[in-house]
Amino acid sequence: MSLNLYRINTFYFSMGNNHFDYAIIGAGAAGLHLVMAMIQDEYFDKKKIVILEKSNKNTNDRTWSFWEKKLGKWDDILHHSWQYGSFYSDDVMKEMDLKEYRYKTLRSSKFYEHAKKLINNAPNVFWQKQEVIRIEENVDQGAKVICGQAQYKAHHVFDSRIDNDFFEENDEYTRILQHFKGWFIQTNEKVFDPDKFTMMDFRLRWKDQTSFIYVLPFSETEAMIEFTLFTDELIEDKDYEEKLKQYIHEFLKIKDYKIIEKEKGVIPMTDFPFYKKNKKSVTKIGTAGGWVKPSSGYAFKNCERYSYKLIENIKANKKPSASLFHSRYRWYDALLLDILKNKNELITSLFSMMFKKNSIQEIFTFLDDEGSLKSDLKIIKSFDPFPFLAALIRKYHPKNIFKSKIH
Repeated sequence: MSLNLYRINTFYFSMGNNHFDYAIIGAGAAGLHLVMAMIQDEYFDKKKIVILEKSNKNTNDRTWSFWEKKLGKWDDILHHSWQYGSFYSDDVMKEMDLKEYRYKTLRSSKFYEHAKKLINNAPNVFWQKQEVIRIEENVDQGAKVICGQAQYKAHHVFDSRIDNDFFEENDEYTRILQHFKGWFIQTNEKVFDPDKFTMMDFRLRWKDQTSFIYVLPFSETEAMIEFTLFTDELIEDKDYEEKLKQYIHEFLKIKDYKIIEKEKGVIPMTDFPFYKKNKKSVTKIGTAGGWVKPSSGYAFKNCERYSYKLIENIKANKKPSASLFHSRYRWYDALLLDILKNKNELITSLFSMMFKKNSIQEIFTFLDDEGSLKSDLKIIKSFDPFPFLAALIRKYHPKNIFKSKIH
């Protein structure tokens, strides 16, 4: 936050002005996407908005990757983009021309900096460094946000915190973790093609679990290499690093390199109904709102899409979260999550079938929840149907006597 913005906020709140139209809890991808979309829409010019965030958001704490068609609104702050990609498994090697799409990577420090500039120039938006303790909802008068040393009232609150009951796991919903560790490496020799990334390489497995390597070359001598798993539990740091070393040596054939940065993360993948946590004056956003694509873990572009949808709903005097998700895609996601949970070893072959039988453009459209029923069926037909039939029975008919025969 700039000194100028800090002084404005200090003066404003010292006058006891703690009533707002909207409060946004958390300045991550979801919260900042939402506030930037509000700033850029004149409907909100006279609305008072407060962002409540416990950290300064001035470091590079994550890297976001996403695909979109050619030019996009983040192109000026991208770290890199690619037109060509590759997919590998034991029996499939596919080189891909993304054509009208580009695969893009954005570092969070640039995103935070960009958002803060917009916020600093918006006289109706205030950033407060606060850790939220709880929200007290008054159905008729909005909600009160209780922080350590302050309280804020708002007609509507957008909350990015995940409720504790999500972690209890004593219900019928599937939960699995996408977890990863990545190295940003620099080599002495020119070994990378900065125009082509590796989207998935399944040739290096973690025991009997689904795992893959992801390679993003930024220049001929620099790249991010990430080892990713879909499992119930995390593994030790040394185990991630052992696989990264193995891949660099055996598959990339690189002997001399240095690690210039490390990244580690965990993304919950679930069909948990986060929307049930929404209230009249409180809407969950981000991971806490189900904005992460359940079957892939991608979220950055969803934060952009869903922020605009929330704004459309507000302007139409609808519930902010109305019609946010496509129900049939959430049903697809639930089945794939069940396979990830119960038949994890089959995932590599399922992804291999999808990439072998469909173009990357068709896959992107499907993963973006934007396909027609006809195009969805084309993707679905490329899979072996039996794992999905078994998942359907496990998920919706767990006591069916024929369950064991389908397995």
